[in-house]
Amino acid sequence: MQLKNKLQEFTQQRRGLLATNFYNVETLHGVLKAAAALQEPLILQLTQSSIDYMGLETAVALGRTGLKEFGVEGWIHLDHGSSVELAQACLDAGFDSVMIDGSELPFEENVKITKEVVRRAESYKAHVEAELGYVAKLGQSHEQQGFTQPQEARRFVEETGVDALAVAVGTAHGFYKEEPKLQLDLLSEIAAVTPATLVLHGGSGVPAAQLQEAISRGICKVNLATEIKNIFMGTLQKLLRDNEEIDLRKVFPQATSQITELVKGKLEIIKNNK
Repeated sequence: MQLKNKLQEFTQQRRGLLATNFYNVETLHGVLKAAAALQEPLILQLTQSSIDYMGLETAVALGRTGLKEFGVEGWIHLDHGSSVELAQACLDAGFDSVMIDGSELPFEENVKITKEVVRRAESYKAHVEAELGYVAKLGQSHEQQGFTQPQEARRFVEETGVDALAVAVGTAHGFYKEEPKLQLDLLSEIAAVTPATLVLHGGSGVPAAQLQEAISRGICKVNLATEIKNIFMGTLQKLLRDNEEIDLRKVFPQATSQITELVKGKLEIIKNNK
């Protein structure tokens, strides 16, 4: 099934579809083992830094092979693409979906760059995601707020033809200093005026009840990245402290298993309707 159709189906069912970033074969296997155990679909996400680290063709091959080996229904998605050129390279490499992130640009420039990626993606039958509003990225201030406005969202989707829209309703990338409070009424207003799939970035650290409520009000795609990196590296740091083991094949699986348990928990949260 094409990603667009799956997201539309899950939106109607008020179910979330988890999108997890991966950074190497260990993190990939960690998330896929969870999806396979619960027989849940999954979006595998790659950022430019992960693509630069692994290589574009290698990263795509890892994702495709992993989905096949674990028997998981899934798609490969470019997360936070910063340029038309990067989106094009990912489309050529066989990505199912690309995100063009013009959220820090003026509205009209965001529309222009998103519209161009939508145009290019059409011949590939690929799904396109964009972002509108201010969702703090790693290293950016969480104090600044720039919530997505319903009428701007409606206009943006109409002018670009984008399939999915990441909205700013109170989340941020990275770790939260205090519990986030999602603007759920605003989310309902956005969902009421746009047909695009709504996406929640900064899903790491959002309490389960708020995630479920956001899904019930229109969010479908839920991104998870920071917690995956954190639990993998944190586990390795503990294992390697005062440890003379040099065989990474004995050490890495323990960190991978922690990712699996983390993602299982997230899948249980977002697949359950309120």
